[in-house]
Formats: sequence, structure tokens, C-alpha cells
Amino acid sequence: MKIAIFFGSKSDTEKMRGAANCLKEFGIEYEAYILSAHRVPEKLEEVLTEAEKKGAEVIIAGAGLAAHLPGVIASKTVLPVIGVPLNAALGGTDSLYSIVQMPKSIPVATVGIDNSYNAGMLAVEILAVKYEDIKEKLVKFRKEMKEKFIKENEQKVEF
Repeated sequence: MKIAIFFGSKSDTEKMRGAANCLKEFGIEYEAYILSAHRVPEKLEEVLTEAEKKGAEVIIAGAGLAAHLPGVIASKTVLPVIGVPLNAALGGTDSLYSIVQMPKSIPVATVGIDNSYNAGMLAVEILAVKYEDIKEKLVKFRKEMKEKFIKENEQKVEF
């Protein structure tokens, strides 16, 4: 396993599916867990320790409302943590602010509200620094993305 995905509630499963889908596209192993920083902090710490032992190199953590999960995880590991603010209240801005405003020296990389796919992409980019095969897949993905965009948009626009 290279990536561990955490989120705090079963109701967040669909919002976090994008991260898993992205990792699948690149053939990257991951495991996903539903654990709450508030409801089961001891179990969260236990599973996080186990994920590190299994070889997790990047953590993706989605959270809404108080959105403590990414920050709590970051406080308990030196692995890169990518936070996904989830829209649970206030349009998700409350979650965004909670995740992006981590205390000095305990950062959490943060993507857009409900954008777990981009969290997966950021994890891919982090791993591409170390793994040449992932880097090659990422370069190919970007090239194909550009070609597809150009093809779909090469005609002038008529209003």
C-alpha cells in the first residue's frame, strides 16, 4: 500500500471516491478507512500506525464540519497529509478554513472543497518524485489530457 485514505463518516464515501478512482487510474495501491478523530481517536491512531507499517507513503484525509481529521493525522505522522474539505455545512468553507489553517510546522496540503480526485492527483505527483514508473504514467496522462482538450476545443466558438 502506498496511499492511505481516511474519512470520518460513511456518508462521506461518495465524496472521497474520486481519490480512489484517481489512484486506480495510475495503478497505485491504497487502503481506505472510516475513522473519526473525535469519536474513536485511539482507533484512528492504531490504524494510522498500522498503515505506516504496511508502507503508506502519503495520507489523504477528508473531513467536514470541524474538519479535525487531517490535522490530527498530521500531528501523529511525518508523512505528507493531503486534506479534502468536505461540504457538510456552510458550503464547505468552514471545513476548508479548518484544514488550510494548520498550526506552524504541522502542515496539511489542502485541495478544493469535495475535490478528492485532486487529492489523489497530488498524491500521484508526490509519489512520482520517487517512482519512475508513476512519473512516466503521469507524464503520459498530462500529454493525453492536453491532446484531448485541444481536439475538443480546436473549433472556433460561435455565439
